[in-house]
Amino acid sequence: MSKHVIVIGGGPGGYVAAIRAAQLGAKVDLVERDDLGGTCLNVGCIPTKTLLHTAELYQTLKKETQSGLVIDNVKIDWKSLQKRKTDVVNRLKRGIIGLLQANKVTVHKGRAIFQQNRTVRVEGRHPVVLSADIIVLAVGSVPVELKVPGADLPGVIDSTEALSLEKLPASMVIVGGGVIGTELAALYNALGTKVTVLEMMSQILPTIDGQIAAMLRKELSNAGIAFFTNSKLMEIRKTENGLKVRANVQGTEQEIACENVLIAVGRRPNTENLGLEALGIKTERGAIIVDQHFTTNIPWIYAIGDCNGQNMLAHAASAQGIAAVEHALGEMVTYKGYVIPKCIYTNPEVASVGLTEEQVKNQGLPYKIGLFPLAGNGKSLIEGYETGLIKIIADAKYGEILGAHLMGPRVTEIISEVALAITLEATAQDLVSTIHPHPSISEALAEAAHGVFGNPIHWPPGINI
Repeated sequence: MSKHVIVIGGGPGGYVAAIRAAQLGAKVDLVERDDLGGTCLNVGCIPTKTLLHTAELYQTLKKETQSGLVIDNVKIDWKSLQKRKTDVVNRLKRGIIGLLQANKVTVHKGRAIFQQNRTVRVEGRHPVVLSADIIVLAVGSVPVELKVPGADLPGVIDSTEALSLEKLPASMVIVGGGVIGTELAALYNALGTKVTVLEMMSQILPTIDGQIAAMLRKELSNAGIAFFTNSKLMEIRKTENGLKVRANVQGTEQEIACENVLIAVGRRPNTENLGLEALGIKTERGAIIVDQHFTTNIPWIYAIGDCNGQNMLAHAASAQGIAAVEHALGEMVTYKGYVIPKCIYTNPEVASVGLTEEQVKNQGLPYKIGLFPLAGNGKSLIEGYETGLIKIIADAKYGEILGAHLMGPRVTEIISEVALAITLEATAQDLVSTIHPHPSISEALAEAAHGVFGNPIHWPPGINI
């Protein structure tokens, strides 16, 4: 007799969990109150990267005179770009609907509320009460709101609103220099907006390897973005010409005029008003507490993705969704939560996996570092990038790869090679022994691995990296 699974939330964790459960023979109901695809598809990863792709093309065409191209009067058609963004999102959304139908997953549009005895009430146009053997919570996250004076003024926006503005603003202050804030800063700066970023910590991208974060800050600063770290937003005021931000910048009070203020200080689990308290599901600071199999304190309820607060990335949610239903349905689980790549789609891109140098130091692990500047990589120069770095961190004794941190063109595409290497417990020597194609950005991985043992082949000895 097949088991009945209810998945609450149709984002990258929920719909993937639903499909995998159906593949394993379960009867599956999926409940989603908004659009399938969740934050990532509708107001996150996909629309942001669609806009960033055009912004990169725009900047490339403006500066590609050395490539033999002569293009006059390159400009942005914001309305057409918004339409393309919507078209991409809708096409992928139709794909998800088709996949769920093909796997015989029943989709319910509405708000899910927990009841007793393994039942869920769906409130919406077609109310229904569902019962199941297993319930998977995949309810995602929502933007964190800042409680400062003026945060509710017109023109103060969150990351969702930032993707659908009626026109390109002349100026913008972004509060938060994490991944979301930095990507949107790069986007709007590339499209011609004057951008200022306020970050409370001492570096932008606080979770990224410090050397790489500093390099990216320098690149984006050279492109025109003003970064203020060790800064705190104090007040937003309305003026005749727009908005004015008052901030404490490294101990000095400053005021910055702008057209829009974007609050991008992170996201929090979307766990309110689900009825979790009535069932006794344990949470900590809003995040649902789970074990290594993503089981809550109630054995038949699982929580995956942003709502458990472990790793707020779409691909992590998908992997957790697969792992949760495989465990629930008695399959062998292969989830490896310590090997989750992080990608930042600025120009240049940043990608990392495994431990940062700061984490290795804090854990007291003996390590070696291999570095290779992309100034020595032919494909990087062909694409117009003379800066960039490949950094590999390896165990000092055996050379096992502990982490890798990359900045340069297309590095979000090659980070998976290092993720696989870490998964297989490969060494830096294994990367050296793997023959990489030439010319490619990926061959710089082998060069950095050479650096773990002394010096890269294509970088002069004695020249600082």
